[in-house]
This record gives sequence, structure tokens and C-alpha cells, in this order.
Amino acid sequence: MRKALAYTVIFAALQVFVSTVAQLMWTMVLKHDGVMSTTAMIITLSTFNVLAMVLFLATKWTVVSRHWVRTRPWAVLFWCVMAAIGLIVPSVWLQEHMPDLPNLMGEGVEEMMGSRLGYVVVGLLAPLVEEMVFRGAILRSLLKWSSNHWLAIAISAGLFALSHFNPAQMPHAFLVGLLLGWMYYRTDSIVPGVVLHWVNNSIAYAVFNLSKAAYGTADTTLAQLVGEERVLLAVGFSLLMLLPALYQLNLRMKK
Repeated sequence: MRKALAYTVIFAALQVFVSTVAQLMWTMVLKHDGVMSTTAMIITLSTFNVLAMVLFLATKWTVVSRHWVRTRPWAVLFWCVMAAIGLIVPSVWLQEHMPDLPNLMGEGVEEMMGSRLGYVVVGLLAPLVEEMVFRGAILRSLLKWSSNHWLAIAISAGLFALSHFNPAQMPHAFLVGLLLGWMYYRTDSIVPGVVLHWVNNSIAYAVFNLSKAAYGTADTTLAQLVGEERVLLAVGFSLLMLLPALYQLNLRMKK
């Protein structure tokens, strides 16, 4: 448990350190005022992700192996994609029926989400690095600490949700964290999680930009996106993808 908490603190502290250094360079060295530009923010977050990846690999807090990939688990990866697609709508529907939570996504982050280069951080680096840290290091240590794997998975999902620093994102992050943790426990590999995480973030990135183009804001509801009378139909259709995907993953995933 101590290792898991230490890894989480180190990951968060590194993010704060890199962001602080970047902000100081932006204001003191480059003589700019206010929030960093979109390009500067993308460079900062990319730097943080690369440093985190190098740190966790160099210290062997995360152990990477090709053993699972060598089994050619293409069917598992296909159902990972289907699960990610099927999870989005039910998760958003549940979140909309929960009490409103503060959305701390700043204007700079929204601009990064709206940038093509922003996808490098959101869609490529974040899924890889977060799986290496939260499943490959944190959950791996928790599974050694507790014989109850669901307790370990739930704790890692909670830490994963908290790491987003945005209450509005935490419910979805926690649900996804449970699924990602279960997949890691079953396969002992971060690869399925990276695939699901990549699809999840890519869909979020696409919906953000489509909503912005259509409505002028990314703060839209399911009713606005699919129509009031089609919300439950969309949830049901998504579950027809999610539930069979989970069933197939349960059958096929092996260490």
C-alpha cells in the first residue's frame, strides 16, 4: 500500500513540478503574461508524460514485457475496442444523473483539446503513460499487498480518478479504472488497458471537438447530442456492445 501511495504522489508531484517550471519559463524567461499558449501547454504535458515514462521504466517501478503480446491476443484487443465504445454513453448517462460536480477544466486545457497537436497528449501519450503508472506500477504493487484483487483494483481506480484533479471527470475515470484494473489483473499486461484507454480518450477528444463545432461549446448533454427521445435508445444500444464485449473478455483474457 505504501508503494502505491508513493507512486501516486511521485506521479502527481512530477506533474506539478514540470507545470511550475514551464509556467516560470513562460512568464520570466519568455516574458509572457497569463496562461500559457496552447502549444506551450502541449509541450509541457508531453514533457511531463515522457519524463514520467522514463522515470518509471528506469527505476523498474513498471515492468514491461512482451510475453502477453507474443500470444497474439488479437481477439482480446478487438473486444477491448468494443468495450471502450460501448462504455462511453452509459457512463455519461450515469454521470448526468448524479449531483453536479465542479468542472475545473481550464480554458487552456479546452484549447489544447481543440488542437490537433493536443491529440498527441490526450490520445497517445496519456493512455500509454497512465497505464504504465496506474496499472503497471500502482496496481501491480497493490495486488502484492492484498489477496483481495477487487480491493486492489478499487483502490487503484480511486487513485486514478483523483489524479485527474477534476471532480467532473472523476466518476467516469473511476468506472474506467475498474475495468482497466480488471483487465490488468486477468492478463498481467498493460497492453489491453492501453488499447481501451486509447479508444476511450480518442472518443472523448472527437466528441469534444464535434460538440464545439456544432454547439459552440463542449459542455453538451446526451439529449443535445442524440435527441431527448433517443437517450435511452442510445444507452441500450451501447450496452448491446459493452455487455457482450465484457463477456468475451472474461472468456478470452489469460495471463
